[in-house]
Amino acid sequence: MKKIILFLVLFIVIGVGVFIKVYVSAQEPLNAAKEKAVSLAKEKVDLSEVEDFHIYHGTETVSVLEGKNKKGEDIIVWIPEKSKKVMVDKRKNGISKEDAVNRLLDEKSPKKIISVKLGMENNIPLWEIHYRSENNLINYYYVHFTTGEWLKKIENL
Repeated sequence: MKKIILFLVLFIVIGVGVFIKVYVSAQEPLNAAKEKAVSLAKEKVDLSEVEDFHIYHGTETVSVLEGKNKKGEDIIVWIPEKSKKVMVDKRKNGISKEDAVNRLLDEKSPKKIISVKLGMENNIPLWEIHYRSENNLINYYYVHFTTGEWLKKIENL
């Protein structure tokens, strides 16, 4: 009986160890991309603090940093992967996440909003709203970051 318990404990410990190793390995490219984006942003922009980072995959891959400048103002930095042309704007110059979602809700009745994130298409900063419709299909709704105007929809995937 002791051998079975020892075997189970050993099996669980090895399983957890393998899971941790796989997770850490999977995070390495994301961490490397973040370090590269932060480094480039600090060279070109008055960035003092990074609060959030994500990668947007649209017509082009774009790194998006949200943080503060040295004056303490909230800023957003977009860095397209190919051109590396850093684009920056103050958060107050654009619409909020909630306003972007409200723009969607004015037009559609999503069953579930899956994600809302900043991105960029054709050098236009935007909010991408990923949601499921009543018939459980995947949809994307894009809202211009600065004006709040609808840009495009991808529906019923």
